[in-house]
Amino acid sequence: MIENQTSQADVVSIEHPYYEIQGNEVTLFESAYKSNLPMLLKGPTGCGKTRLVQYMAAKLGRPLYTVACHDDLTASDLVGRHLIEGGSTYWQDGPLTKAVRTGGICYLDEVVEARKDTIVVLHPLTDDRRTLSIERTGEVLHCPPEFMLVVSYNPGYQNLLKGLKPSTRQRFVAATFQYPNTDTETNILINETGIDKIHAGQLVRLASGLRKLKDIDLEEAPSTRLLVYASELILAGIPARDACLAAIVEPLTDDSETMKVLMDVVDAIFG
Repeated sequence: MIENQTSQADVVSIEHPYYEIQGNEVTLFESAYKSNLPMLLKGPTGCGKTRLVQYMAAKLGRPLYTVACHDDLTASDLVGRHLIEGGSTYWQDGPLTKAVRTGGICYLDEVVEARKDTIVVLHPLTDDRRTLSIERTGEVLHCPPEFMLVVSYNPGYQNLLKGLKPSTRQRFVAATFQYPNTDTETNILINETGIDKIHAGQLVRLASGLRKLKDIDLEEAPSTRLLVYASELILAGIPARDACLAAIVEPLTDDSETMKVLMDVVDAIFG
C-alpha cells in the first residue's frame, strides 16, 4: 500500500497569532500578495519568519499550508499521489495542490533542504504562468488570485550542495530577517509568554551578549525562540539559571568548554 504522506503539511486555522512588527515586512508581504508575487524569507533560525507567515495568513484570511522541507521531500509529497484503499485507487492532493485549489498560502520552510528536482515543480508557479501541472492526472491548475507561495531558508547554512540556484531565487520577492532589537525582543517575550519585564530584559541581554561572542565556535546564535522556551520554563518555576542552561545553552552546543563560557555569561546576568 502506498503510504499517505500529506501529514508533512500542517493546515493552520485562521487565528491571529501575536507578531511584533520589526520593519516594513508586513507591508511588503501584503503588497506581494496583492500583486500575485511569490516571497522568499531569509534569516537565522527562530527569528520570526514562520510567525510572520502565520500572522499574514490570518490577516489576509487565507488558509495556510506549511511544509517542513527535508532531503527526502519529493514532488509527489507536494503535488499529490494515487493511493490504494479497499482495493480501489484514488488521488490524494498534496499541500501545494490544496493551496492552489483553495486559494491558500503554501509555505515551504527551509526550502533549500528539499531535493533540487522537487524545487523545479515550483517554477511555473513563480512566473507569469502561475500554473501547477499534475502529470499523473493530466490536470493543469491555474492559480486563483488568492494563492501565494512563500519559501524560507537560513543563509547561514548555505553551502555548495544546499542553496537555491540564482534562476530560482530571482523568481521571488525577498526579505532578510535579523534578530529583533532589544526593545522589540523584550516585548515579544512579554506578550508571547506573560513573563515579567525584569526577566524578559535579562534574557534579551543574555542573548545579546551571546550573539556578540567571537572567540567560541557556535553554529548559530541563540534565537528568539529559545528565549521564549527559557521564559516558559521560568514561568513554570524552574530557576532562571537552570532554565537558561536547559533552553539556551544546551541546545547551542555539546562542547563542555563552550558550555562553560556560555554559562559564565548566564551567571554574570542572573547571578
